[in-house]
Amino acid sequence: MVRTEINLFLKNVPGELGRFSSLLAEAGINIDALTIQDASAYVQKLFEARGRSLKRIASVASYNSMRKDSAQFALIRFLADDTDKAVDILSKNDYLFDVMPVIAIELENRPGELAKVASKFGEEGININYVYGSVSSPEERCLFVFSPEDIELAARIFKDY
Repeated sequence: MVRTEINLFLKNVPGELGRFSSLLAEAGINIDALTIQDASAYVQKLFEARGRSLKRIASVASYNSMRKDSAQFALIRFLADDTDKAVDILSKNDYLFDVMPVIAIELENRPGELAKVASKFGEEGININYVYGSVSSPEERCLFVFSPEDIELAARIFKDY
């Protein structure tokens, strides 16, 4: 199913994730899935992608400066149970964020389930930019979030998952 992922930058300091998640909790917003990475790695990947495509949006010096500055931040990607409410809360609290469509699939928690889905992406010629997932217990289904290069095609293929 297509869901809306929220991507935001948080300061990479003690307590910031707690403040962010408390803000959502106080608004009654549940986080269904979440991944966090050092933002400098994200900026590095942007730089490399822009270099390969020759469609740079900034100079090499600017990218190097951004990479240094970005080490002070973490890139958080998450799914909320109420995206509109989460976006409203983040806007009101001056967070820097963006939204994008992703494919969220619940899988049985057994060996080979991720392989089936990932293989289907490959068979259809869809590259996966990144994926993250979670499971709460061996008896429950897993939630995996896929960021495909072709969201429209992926949405058609995985509409019944």
